[in-house]
Amino acid sequence: MKTSRDKIRTLEDLKAECQTLKQGNKKIVFTNGCFDILHPGHTRYLEQARALGDYLIVGLNSDSSVRKIKGPERPILPQEARAEVLAALQFVDAVVIFDEPDPYRVIKTLVPDVLVKGGDWAEDEIIGSDIVKSAGGKVVRIPYVEGFSTTAILNRIAQMTGNTD
Repeated sequence: MKTSRDKIRTLEDLKAECQTLKQGNKKIVFTNGCFDILHPGHTRYLEQARALGDYLIVGLNSDSSVRKIKGPERPILPQEARAEVLAALQFVDAVVIFDEPDPYRVIKTLVPDVLVKGGDWAEDEIIGSDIVKSAGGKVVRIPYVEGFSTTAILNRIAQMTGNTD
């Protein structure tokens, strides 16, 4: 039986799998993020992303990448734990961890059919959209779920514990 950890893949493995999937006329969807503390905003977003195709790949920012983007206090959970939790979701088919601050290299390697980002991103700011569109694919923005964000959750924890530093 395949475990959720089996869904955590290398970029080279995924490249070969994507070629096979495309030969079988399967639509590959790609999205990415830090997914530091998984919450309903994430799960709703990922479920909607998966509905746009046959195979959902989640690009996960590595720990060093998250620190570059979010600062030295993040991530809360290490990349292995974040990857395992994402991989356990039934609508996520594969997770690939990347070290760069953005997923451009991953998108260029995999060339998904659909690139998905949150509605808080302007389409012209979505990294990799040029690659996907030039290959005949599309870019989809999924509306942001109000009331859920890792930063808001961390702020609430800090207020509850009296630690507002």
